[in-house]
Amino acid sequence: MDERITGNASGRDESDENGSPAVLFERVIARHIGMISRIALAYEADPALRRELVQEILLAVWRSLAKFRHDSSLKTFVAGIAYKRSISHVARAARRPKSAPLPDAMASEEPLPDEISSRNQLKGRLRELVRTLPLAQKQAMVLCLEDFSFKEIGDTLGISAHAAAMRCQRAKDALREAMENWI
Repeated sequence: MDERITGNASGRDESDENGSPAVLFERVIARHIGMISRIALAYEADPALRRELVQEILLAVWRSLAKFRHDSSLKTFVAGIAYKRSISHVARAARRPKSAPLPDAMASEEPLPDEISSRNQLKGRLRELVRTLPLAQKQAMVLCLEDFSFKEIGDTLGISAHAAAMRCQRAKDALREAMENWI
């Protein structure tokens, strides 16, 4: 059955996606802001720059909603925009001059929040490892973690569902191996 009628593969209802751009944008905020934030997190470690990236993504979504043709789910449409905007963000950051590290005397003696609990530490390590994956695997893995089906991943990235499944499996294998070596 058509996902636009029944909802997406993860069971979230995205029916009745027809509407004005303002209505669609409200749906994006209500249903997909978490996904947008996590995609931005995969590309930007600095919290302030990540907030800026999320704002850039939301602005790009707002500008693009008038062109939304309903060929895919709203979730897939938004994820595609988020990926393209994140890649542009990384490319701009690579062209910026590198900043010098702070002297050790300026470093805080306070423990970092991710040092407070081992669970947060593991999550932090996993985020780091996802960022180090090759671009194709990173894109597939973040969407996989967002409960996209392989078909939705393929639609978002412009590849086949089989290729999406292969990328996800390779990313999982790489993450599993890296986590085992770390622990």
